[in-house]
Amino acid sequence: MTITGKGVNLIYNIGDLIIYSGHGICKVDNICDKTYFGNIKTYYVLQPLENSHQLTISIPVDNEKVNMSRLIQRNQAEEILESFKSLGVNWIENNHLRIQVYNDIVKTGNRNDIAKVANTLIRKKHELEMEEKKFGEQDKHLLISIQNILFKELAISLNTTYDAVVKEVNRLIEKNE
Repeated sequence: MTITGKGVNLIYNIGDLIIYSGHGICKVDNICDKTYFGNIKTYYVLQPLENSHQLTISIPVDNEKVNMSRLIQRNQAEEILESFKSLGVNWIENNHLRIQVYNDIVKTGNRNDIAKVANTLIRKKHELEMEEKKFGEQDKHLLISIQNILFKELAISLNTTYDAVVKEVNRLIEKNE
């Protein structure tokens, strides 16, 4: 396989770290042409950082259905962390509608909006724990998913650890409740 990208507008380069939909942070390992059913297409070959030895993803460079984006810069990461001082999005009482709306926000890939959803979920989780009530399973799964991608991205952009980001987010929320 050779690195080509001839006639295709490449957005990413080999070695770039990107966010890829539900797989989280991935490294662009290669850019190559592959032939399927007689058609030659240029592909990004991605390695998720979480499953670097277990999974390889090949995505056509011109696939517009897939949400891929560059990691945020340090200043953006700092702004997102600061956003946890304020309230997030409005809490929606209807479970089904809430999960649908929050998932739609996450799917946009807008980190500021995703942080607001995380902020709301974390605050609600703390509130329910104080009342000795259960945090919903769907809310829990969504929060874990957001944290696994957004908080890890923040950690890389801020040159720190995932645990340090979680600790700082919790500190900012508790300080501003």
